[in-house]
Amino acid sequence: MPDFHWRAAQADAQIVEGQLQAAGLSQAMQQLRAQQLTPLSVVETHGAAFPGPAPSADGKQYVVARPGKRLRSKPVTQPDILAMTGELSIMLKAGLSLDNALRVLIGMNAKPAMTGMTQAILDDVKSGVPFSRALAKHPAQFGDFYVNMVRSGEAGGQLGTVLERLNEHLERLRALRESVVSAAIYPAILLSVAVLSVVAMLGFVVPQFESLFKEMGDALPAPTRLIMSIGHVFTEYGVFIGLGLVLVFWLARMWLRSPKGRQWWQARALHLPLLGTLMLKYDLTLFARSLGTLLGNGVPLLSAFHIATQTVGNGKLRDALERVIPKVKDGWKVVDALEASGIFEPLAINLVKVGEETGRMGPMLLELARIFNRDVETGIKRMLTLLEPVLILILGMLIASIIVSIMLGILSVNDLAA
Repeated sequence: MPDFHWRAAQADAQIVEGQLQAAGLSQAMQQLRAQQLTPLSVVETHGAAFPGPAPSADGKQYVVARPGKRLRSKPVTQPDILAMTGELSIMLKAGLSLDNALRVLIGMNAKPAMTGMTQAILDDVKSGVPFSRALAKHPAQFGDFYVNMVRSGEAGGQLGTVLERLNEHLERLRALRESVVSAAIYPAILLSVAVLSVVAMLGFVVPQFESLFKEMGDALPAPTRLIMSIGHVFTEYGVFIGLGLVLVFWLARMWLRSPKGRQWWQARALHLPLLGTLMLKYDLTLFARSLGTLLGNGVPLLSAFHIATQTVGNGKLRDALERVIPKVKDGWKVVDALEASGIFEPLAINLVKVGEETGRMGPMLLELARIFNRDVETGIKRMLTLLEPVLILILGMLIASIIVSIMLGILSVNDLAA
């Protein structure tokens, strides 16, 4: 039977780890639960030795985990919150009490900022403060969406289940964001290589021919004179040009981060060809998934709508969604209010209509989010399929133009020598 290295929490919140033999992963989990342990991780070792103390009489090793080496203080990140949510849901569903589960998290964390935040939450819970209110004291890490989900779980007595759904929701959003970022890496590298190649040609290769063409003067072909002039500018003022471009980029970035600049960009981004449609569907994916998750966990419609609207990054789109809320308050049907906003396509309107008529708006919105997510991923792949050859073609044309210009100059020199 294969060996498994396990890590689990005891009822007194101590973390223990060891090795056991089992026919499979599920049987290993059952063995741990039979010993009143809450499994945190069970990994097959494939025959690798476990670096720990000698086995006890029952053939298993038990080690009380010690806190890892403290690292330099770093802020709490979204991956930290995602990991905390998943681990907390596992422990609560396994029957561990909330305060003991928080103690286990404190023992597992090596990041001081995460440990301090979890300890503060534990202190509030021990003093009688509801878990959702304790989380609300850390708005930078737990937004309204997270807090309201936890509050709905507390009200229904299903905190572990709600945290599991919340973990799935956060994981899907993380995967969507990472797919967008990953898709932009290759074009960015390709564009950087193109720029560096052209700079290298103009700044280092072209000047090597300057002495050869120096005596030709106006007899040189016009393309050669133009390339030589550009190369001369790069040689003499390349540093200043580079610093100027960096300064312009920095100023543009700062302006786009300002309220006025962000508003200007967001008002125009949705109208860009190809990219505008992807940005719209990306934001609508966040909105639909958040609203569907909140409604599915019993959060009232208006509160859920307001919270889900805040997940939308584009200010113009967010303003359009916020105008839906007063209409629903005035008695409009949700589907009519959304259709009046003019930002949802017929498929989305029909799904919302079916959900509203059947009382299953939450599942319908999650299905809509799945469709939008698929469209975003497909759109990114198509755009990359178009962008990659365009960038390669432009790079090839630029380098070919430089080489042809130099060759025309060399041929002119040969003609004069003849």
